[in-house]
Amino acid sequence: MAYSYSLKRTSMALDVFTLKTLAELAQRWSVSKAEVIRQAVRQAKEAADRESNLPQPLKALDWLQEGGGLTLNEASAFREEVRAEREAKVHWWEQP
Repeated sequence: MAYSYSLKRTSMALDVFTLKTLAELAQRWSVSKAEVIRQAVRQAKEAADRESNLPQPLKALDWLQEGGGLTLNEASAFREEVRAEREAKVHWWEQP
């Protein structure tokens, strides 16, 4: 994935474990340590963005209780399908 950006030098203090892990990942991925950090930050940002776009639990519950986006006809058809499926099921104790 190619990104067009300008680079800025920075310094930071990292513990020994993080430095060793950074070097290991750079070698494993055949990239620079800076690229490992860029990729990690990018992935963390994408994950945070996905998380912030998730519905809040109470809003999701409200949506489900309001039908979850189904029309009355769709909900009725779904209920009938589930009812027919349950009635057609043969339990293990009922099998010949």
